[in-house]
Amino acid sequence: MTGIIRHLAAAVVTGALAGYLLFEVMSPGPAVQAAVPTGQIAGQAAVIDGDTLEVAGTRIRLHGIDAPEGSQTCLRDAAEWRCGHQASLALIDHIGDRPVICTPRDLDRYGRVVAVCTAEGKDLNAWMVSEGWALAYRFYATDYVPDEQAAETAKRGIWQGSFVPPWDWRRGTRLAAAQKPRGAACDIKGNISSKGERIYHVPGGMYYDRTRISAGKGERWFCSQAEARSAGWRRSRR
Repeated sequence: MTGIIRHLAAAVVTGALAGYLLFEVMSPGPAVQAAVPTGQIAGQAAVIDGDTLEVAGTRIRLHGIDAPEGSQTCLRDAAEWRCGHQASLALIDHIGDRPVICTPRDLDRYGRVVAVCTAEGKDLNAWMVSEGWALAYRFYATDYVPDEQAAETAKRGIWQGSFVPPWDWRRGTRLAAAQKPRGAACDIKGNISSKGERIYHVPGGMYYDRTRISAGKGERWFCSQAEARSAGWRRSRR
């Protein structure tokens, strides 16, 4: 009887051990944290947006800067414009067909390599900030604060008007756009036709009431006809 009990106990232990080993094999275990690449990443660059590139198959976030989001708009001369799209185009034009070399600094929470990238030895991160197409990302680095201050002083890029910092834009903050200026005198509507012609409408005109101002198209309000003409608009013939 004792021998039978010993055999049963051994079987239970063996089964439990086998189950444990099977669990260990099937269990994914703790996630292995990716390491920051140690070597430089070089090659032709595809611009994803104003602060993100893809080089040699690697997605790279430019270190220390934050550019307007692709869909972001800013205000300039009381008109809304696509500053995020323009920031991307500026980076595309600046790089051209030159190869890019990126030196990794870190990995961000999305797994992208955070790096300083250069073209012909010139810092692309610094260029974007100094030209006003990105801000110094002070939450993570202060490397490009002097470049930002220079851009602000010279009113380059987004510093030509008003904007929401990209980190606030991502949280939903927006600028008021296409709002009628205060004062009864600012009632002139600057419209852009389907053919791209800039026409302003005064109160009492045939098309005044039906005209709607869309800041996204570059339309705006004026306070005088002289102001409208100096900005490149002509008066409606009706």
